Amino acid sequence: MITNDVETTSILNHKLRDKTGEYVLNQGMPRLLDLYDKYGVKATFFYTGHIAQLYPDVVRMAHKRGHEVGSHGLTHEVSKAFDVLSPEEQLSHLRQSKQILEDIIGEEVVSFRAPAARVDKKFPLIMKEAGFKVDSSVSSQRLDMMFSFGALKKLNWLMAPRHAYFAQEENIFRKGESEILEVPISAMGFPYIGTFMRIAPGLNRFTRQMLYWETLCNGRQFVFLTHPNEFIDEDQETTEIERRGSNYISYLLGDVIRHKLKVKNLGEKALPIYERELAFFPRKVFEFVTCKDFYKRKKS
Repeated sequence: MITNDVETTSILNHKLRDKTGEYVLNQGMPRLLDLYDKYGVKATFFYTGHIAQLYPDVVRMAHKRGHEVGSHGLTHEVSKAFDVLSPEEQLSHLRQSKQILEDIIGEEVVSFRAPAARVDKKFPLIMKEAGFKVDSSVSSQRLDMMFSFGALKKLNWLMAPRHAYFAQEENIFRKGESEILEVPISAMGFPYIGTFMRIAPGLNRFTRQMLYWETLCNGRQFVFLTHPNEFIDEDQETTEIERRGSNYISYLLGDVIRHKLKVKNLGEKALPIYERELAFFPRKVFEFVTCKDFYKRKKS
């Protein structure tokens, strides 16, 4: 499963910026969609309600080419992460984002990924009430959470199942009998994501090989995460690093150090690196599927 989080985050400027949405629409999405066509990829795109309302065509262009449209919540603001919102606010955000996307594409939206992959344990109950069926916010055995916000709750990733699983109703990090299918983002200590791919291409290839050997042993699915805003060449508005962390340690790790790492191989430079990743899977006779189609297979 190739998954893409679509938002207005400017990696270069280290902040949310509506203008970045224009670059995503005119550069990031076309570059990714053309690459996916080349390798026969059917992907899942998770959109924030904010970018979908600003630029509805950023949603339509993926949908028209046969990709799944999923929700990435209403906004990517750190202060409105799902693990800090009340249950009532979480439900409202889910319903609103779902409605925005369904109004654009004219069909049901069933898959979700939380901004910054931040959820709390009882999230399956809220997802079910909002009408979702699939979540992909857990990253089992991923170890770099100290460089992101919500790190303490992400420690739950360490014990989460590695295969896709139907979660417990009151604990999304454990296997249970709920109707919500959790599709974990692949990791083997290091995360299997676009950011890590750009920062350390060689180490990322090693991680992918380790994941492949695991898949040969137990059939675990691959789930790769990237963002269209990693493939844009935008203007640099400022060199100042905005402080989002609530204390100095979170600011140092989540803002300063993380920003310095994330700007490596941005834009068009990232495309050949990503193409090498995608080319691996057809050679090994993998099939690209959306989260929604994977859910249907698990239910059948």
